[in-house]
Parts: sequence; structure tokens; C-alpha cells
Amino acid sequence: MLKKQLIMEKALELFAKQGFEATSIKQITDYCGISKGAFYLSFKSKDELILTLIDHFMIQITSDIDYIVKNTNDDDKLLYEFYYTTFESFQKHSDFAKILIKEQSQTLNKELIEKIHSYDRLLEKLILSMIDRLYGDEITHTKYDLMYCIKGFMSIYSNLLFFQNAPLDLQQMSQSLVEKTTILAQHTTIPFLSEELVQITTYSMHEKITKEQIIELMEQKIAELEDSIEKESLILLKQHLLEPSLSPAIVNGLQENIRNHPHCKWIAYLLRNY
Repeated sequence: MLKKQLIMEKALELFAKQGFEATSIKQITDYCGISKGAFYLSFKSKDELILTLIDHFMIQITSDIDYIVKNTNDDDKLLYEFYYTTFESFQKHSDFAKILIKEQSQTLNKELIEKIHSYDRLLEKLILSMIDRLYGDEITHTKYDLMYCIKGFMSIYSNLLFFQNAPLDLQQMSQSLVEKTTILAQHTTIPFLSEELVQITTYSMHEKITKEQIIELMEQKIAELEDSIEKESLILLKQHLLEPSLSPAIVNGLQENIRNHPHCKWIAYLLRNY
């Protein structure tokens, strides 16, 4: 296991027991069985570690949802696949989600808050693209209200996953939410939210990522990964970005190779949107 990955996994266990503030770097290094110097080779500070953990888990969730929205060809199945993938991903990462929900209500860390909001904006963008595809001009005046309703369903129903011990049928939950969302889309007539109001009340996204930034991320992951099909795929994709020579089918195949690797999902997401 890579030392950076070991630190992240062990720190997550401590954060779950004690919270972010109560956990010191010394406790993390003692728990990992490494020196402080080894910690600082991977992370500059505890805050950087926390932000890296947020990135790691939010990338898994956002990338899974992004892939389903962009690759489900049947519109009749899209909304169901969206909800099912969302809650399946929430369930898979429920331990970290519980920590994040708790810490969000207590933290005054501006960088942490902005990080969480940046992923929230990505999610809103995905939901709006799905709404436009499913309903088009029919709900132009109410699509932002519908987007917030979908986010509300995601938030409220995810609490059942995070804080209830009862087993849940994700298929039935998803089918139920598809029905509720469809009713709202077809019968809501009084709009409240507009694009301008949404922009005013939320954080704006950062500037669009550049090819150079993607290549920099790829080089970082190539250096971190051991020899594998994912590493080879990253090398070929990087070469293609620098000098396009591969067919779309090959590029899609290479992206599929990295899509499910936990340390490559963000790059796969960025490439899909580049």
C-alpha cells in the first residue's frame, strides 16, 4: 500500500472516532506506525490531508453520477439510474459522509466550506443537464426549482442510509423518487427560483480547467501508481492530449480503463468534460 494511501485510511478511522479538530498529526503518525517526517512527505499539514480526503471521496461520488448521466442512453431509465447510482455511492462511502455531515455543521474553515460548495456546484450542473435532457423547454421556468427538489430528495433520503440501521431497498427507493420527481416536473406551475437567483445565492465555479492542468494531474498520478493497466492508460491518454493521434474508440476504451480506479476517477471526469 502506498504511504499516502495508508495515512488517508488510518486518519479516516481516527477522524470517525474523534473528529477533525481532536485528532493530531502525532496521533495519526503513531496510528500509522510512521514518523512525522514521513507524514510531511505526503501532506504539508492536517488541513491538506482533510481536503485530500474530501477530494478523494467526493470525486468517487461525483464521477459515478457524472458517468451515469452521460452514458445512460435510454431517457426512460435515466432518472432511475441517477437516483440508484447516487444512493449506492452514498452507501459505499457512508462512513466518510457521516464525518463530513458532522464536521460541516461545526467548522469555520473557509477552505473546507468552499471545497464542499465546489462539488455541490458540479452536482447542480449535472442535475440541470439531466433535467434539460428529460424535459427540455417544457419546464424552462421551473427547472431550477426542480433541481433544488432533486437535491432535497438526495439529502433527506441519504440520511436514512447514514443514520438508520434498517436495511433499505435502493431499487424501491429510487423508483419512488422517480415517481415523485416526475409528478413535480409535470405539475409544478409556480416558479420561485431563477438562474439569476441561483447564481446570486451560491458560490460561482472556478474557471474551466485547462489541458495543461489535466496533464499536470495525469503526471502526478502516473508517478504515484504502480505498474498497471490504469497507469499505462494514463500514459497513453497524456500522449494523446499532447499530440492527438488515437481514434475516439481507443480514447473511450482508455478512459474506461481508468474510470473505476479510485485515484483516477477525477481525471476520467475531467477528460469527459474537456
